[in-house]
Amino acid sequence: MHSISRRFLCLATAIVAVAVTGPVMAQAWPDRSITIIVPFPAGGGTDAFARPLAAQLTKQLGKQIVIDNRGGAGGTLGAGLAARATPDGYNFFIGGAHHAIAPSMYPKLDYDIVKDFVPVTVIAQPPQVVVVNASRTSAKTLQELIAEAKAKPGKMSYASAGNGTSHHLAGELFKIMTKTEIAHVPYRGAGPAMQDLVGGQAVEMMFDGLGSSAAQIKAGRIKALAVAASKRSPAFPDVPTAAEAGLAGYEVSTWYAMWAPKGTPAPIVERMYKEVQAALQSPELKEIWLNNGSDVPSMTSAQFATFLDAEIKRWAEVVKQSGAKLD
Repeated sequence: MHSISRRFLCLATAIVAVAVTGPVMAQAWPDRSITIIVPFPAGGGTDAFARPLAAQLTKQLGKQIVIDNRGGAGGTLGAGLAARATPDGYNFFIGGAHHAIAPSMYPKLDYDIVKDFVPVTVIAQPPQVVVVNASRTSAKTLQELIAEAKAKPGKMSYASAGNGTSHHLAGELFKIMTKTEIAHVPYRGAGPAMQDLVGGQAVEMMFDGLGSSAAQIKAGRIKALAVAASKRSPAFPDVPTAAEAGLAGYEVSTWYAMWAPKGTPAPIVERMYKEVQAALQSPELKEIWLNNGSDVPSMTSAQFATFLDAEIKRWAEVVKQSGAKLD
């Protein structure tokens, strides 16, 4: 056989091998359990969506999806661990809006949310909600809360899931728009922050994702004054939007999303994307998402990448205007 013919045959074989490897790899995956790192303690807003999704994916894939909670440093500790996880298709990461804020808040992150990860998709987009403990404030409307904060500059405080989280920056944006002085009290996750708000400890309010506040609002332990969205939540039709409550333009979503470590095989990322989309359309998850005040998103991996870029730029401007710092 001529050398040219041999080279052509080898090239053709290689092309066929590459074309076949992708589908075969995706079909064979998974053959063991999969770990999803959640960078906040159990019981917070991320968990409210990550755990039901993991349970549904376990049913669909026939292999256990394990949630690994790694809280700390406003979600950046867990993100760093996820970035360094083996990119073999058995490690994923569920973070969210916090990770679009972190690049502007943390000068020395040990990961890059754009360069060190592959976007899979957004899994939930619950709006932020302004909630208060009625035992610590007499405000029954958003305007009354703003008036009270103005009358007591620096004496009221709000809880957040940590420095650089969406709760923190939602609070700073609120202060900019209302020209109020409200102290920031960071916690190690939304769960501990909510625990103190419900218990009437140290804080009057919280700018929380509706997903982690929903159960407490329904139980009457905290009061929702407004949702930071363009429309009311179907789960809480009596709670006005911020615009309806007199603060037009205050719109913040505590979105949550899935990434894979950079280097994860593309066929596996695509398979996971399809499995997540199927899970989100299941009756079980649709009901949970509704009860947690979130629409069911449908965003391709490419659309998620574009959305993430826009969110990073948006929050960088809020950080700049507010002068927000790591307390």
